[in-house]
Amino acid sequence: MKLLYPNSISIDVKSLEGFSVSLHQYDTRSDIPEEHTDAEMLVTWSNPVSQLKVEAKRLKNLRWIQSLAAGPNDVLSAGFDASKVTICTGSGLHDHTVAEHTLGLLLNAARRFFEMRDFQLEGKWPGHLGGPQPDRPSGKFTTLQDANILLWGFGNIAKTLTPWLTALGANVKGLARHSGVRQGTEVYSEDKLSELLPNTDALVMILPGDESTKNALNAERLKLLPKHAWIVNVGRGTSIDDKALVSALEKGEIGGAALDVFVTEPLPGDSPYWKTPNTIVSPHAAGGRPQNPETLIAYNLRRFLAGQQLKNVI
Repeated sequence: MKLLYPNSISIDVKSLEGFSVSLHQYDTRSDIPEEHTDAEMLVTWSNPVSQLKVEAKRLKNLRWIQSLAAGPNDVLSAGFDASKVTICTGSGLHDHTVAEHTLGLLLNAARRFFEMRDFQLEGKWPGHLGGPQPDRPSGKFTTLQDANILLWGFGNIAKTLTPWLTALGANVKGLARHSGVRQGTEVYSEDKLSELLPNTDALVMILPGDESTKNALNAERLKLLPKHAWIVNVGRGTSIDDKALVSALEKGEIGGAALDVFVTEPLPGDSPYWKTPNTIVSPHAAGGRPQNPETLIAYNLRRFLAGQQLKNVI
């Protein structure tokens, strides 16, 4: 049996040795060599969708795909036969990095580092951002201490981020399809959204990119947020109605937006987000670095060979 692993990431292959499979590295941007098209297992990471579509037609013996991405959109859109191929995501490999980036975006928004940078580039001293300042003024997002942070999409990333936010004094609530208490945090069902948004200082969106979340944050819901509230999106760009958000930013109806994901990436040069007030554009930088992928690959490889249920099956 053959397992193909990509050259787009450094993998400790020694940790995968000892199994009854042969390991072969492949170039994600070239056709897999003909002698390896009989492989049963494929690991993917940042593979171009166009190339994956080619391999979906060539890898006739494929039985398992281990994506290292948190979401399987690229693999699913490539056309692999889901009735024959088990597809697993890299959920859990990006929890720390995305949570860390999200924390950075929240601090950037609250302490307005982005605005300080703008003044620095002009060689000007932003005196209004320094010196004596009111402590936790009402109607403004200036600190995480006592701030009401709503995490929309309460999976592994949110569970990693929550204790960091609470350590800095934030009041954290979760929002998901189903309500409950998760690791000590109250998580509300999405039918409570209209009750939660008016008391939110920062809305962090960590939603997956599927039809059920398309334009989840629309004009109607944006209007429920306080004028000082910030939007942070590290999930998928499709979860926000761009036209509605741009309008809210331009009219000053919300505090600002820190966006790491967009419908079209790279963000086109004519996108209004480059110019909208109080907007931080992050180039899909929150994840992009799976941590210890060998552990997940080895775990699922062992179970695959034993005919057992795999982890992160979609």
